[in-house]
Amino acid sequence: MTTDFFDISQGARLLVVDQDQETRDLMCGVLKEEGFEVKALGDGLIAWDLLQQEEFELIILDRKLPGVSGFDLCRKLRMQNNQSLILMTSGLNTEADRIMGLEVGADDYLIKPFGYREFLARCRALLRRHPLSGAAPISAKFECCDLKLFPDECRAARDGCDIKLSPKEFKLLELFMQHPKRVWSRDELLDQIWGVDYIGDKKTVDVHIRWLREKIEVNPSSPAKIFTVRGFGYRFC
Repeated sequence: MTTDFFDISQGARLLVVDQDQETRDLMCGVLKEEGFEVKALGDGLIAWDLLQQEEFELIILDRKLPGVSGFDLCRKLRMQNNQSLILMTSGLNTEADRIMGLEVGADDYLIKPFGYREFLARCRALLRRHPLSGAAPISAKFECCDLKLFPDECRAARDGCDIKLSPKEFKLLELFMQHPKRVWSRDELLDQIWGVDYIGDKKTVDVHIRWLREKIEVNPSSPAKIFTVRGFGYRFC
């Protein structure tokens, strides 16, 4: 699956994983009416097995599942570098649960019960991809300190060794390296990386910045590349 702009009118492949059959049927019905190709499962372990064989643009993943929980399944997929978008759903509406969902790799977190117009809007917003506006011309390579980034190869290296970045981590680093010294607000980063239609939690920016720091900083707790500019946002070098 590429990270280029995706035309949702052409029908993405979606996987719904929810233990409640009535909820699964309702979500599948809404999605199929919009022209999406949908598969549905009620067990986390069965979903894990399926995801070793098939790819989906978007996974709608319930937090509470038999077999493997939604949190654990999401974490395992991200550790495997699975690039599918993940919309996690949950009946628990606490800040700790929302943050945990984002930290294990979900792209958005939707609280049950939800309206199906909002559900569809979240899915469509996640599937949209917008090219970076005002970006520097594509270069064969960006360099800064001990980092090198190769956009054409979707590859980054630190001290000559390749580092594994998720698609959003790579796009964040690419944006930062294209615009050194510029301060980016959270809203600007959401628009550039997640798309202008993204309606999820802004904390996902902070979570992805923390993950990126852990991979490119010598000491992530005292960063020397990605700086927090209090009251404004983030700056690279």
